[in-house]
Amino acid sequence: MKVRALIVDDEPLARQRIRTLLKDEPEVDVVGECGDAASAVNEIVSLEPDLIFLDVQMPVMNGFEVLDATQDKHRPAIIFVTAYDQYAVQAFESNALDYLLKPYKRGRFSDALAKAKAQILRGQSGLENDKLVRLLEQIRSESQRLVVRSAGRVLFLRLDEIDWIEAAGNYVLLHARSEAHEIREKMNALERRLPAGRFLRIHRSYIVNLDSAQELRPCGGGEYVLALRQGKELPVGASYLKRIQFLVRPGSRP
Repeated sequence: MKVRALIVDDEPLARQRIRTLLKDEPEVDVVGECGDAASAVNEIVSLEPDLIFLDVQMPVMNGFEVLDATQDKHRPAIIFVTAYDQYAVQAFESNALDYLLKPYKRGRFSDALAKAKAQILRGQSGLENDKLVRLLEQIRSESQRLVVRSAGRVLFLRLDEIDWIEAAGNYVLLHARSEAHEIREKMNALERRLPAGRFLRIHRSYIVNLDSAQELRPCGGGEYVLALRQGKELPVGASYLKRIQFLVRPGSRP
């Protein structure tokens, strides 16, 4: 079995360094290289590599956000590549991540690769590590962006731009200001990627940005709608009503 590896780093020399070291590894096949985060998201989803050498610090989106954007699509083993100082490295160690600190030596590279290969052969992946998942949750809660793939593009949407989210069959519609972006993702998976306390599921088919909510209105028969500041009214599912009643009182602003 050959390990299919993807190299992600915005520095060409850094990518070349990894590729050169992997030439001496007959069990590893380099299936691609990416010089930016957006192409990395696309390649991870399309190539489904077993292993990613992933730079942490890149323009627009960092390595953690790349993982956040793809963890529901594919779960490879990860070797982080970083120029962070020793304090950052200690933080990675405490979360059971493997890493290469630039500049690294061949021996350190071989150790990290051996650990990754053993993990892959056991049928495990970096993203299945509980500590890494918790770290991604923390990164997600602190992020101000949501990274999604729509119509062959990778979009970096600010959270404050998203007003509400709507299920549409096998797709989800992200309503961001005056635009609607159609993405192929299930509501439950997308809900897990949104920061808790900022977005709320109010119906099996709707998630709202609480900053966009204006008024919870009764409409008879024990049913309610949530009015948004943009004038849109969304139904509130009976099983979700208790979630929102403590946040929005009828006739009042949150």
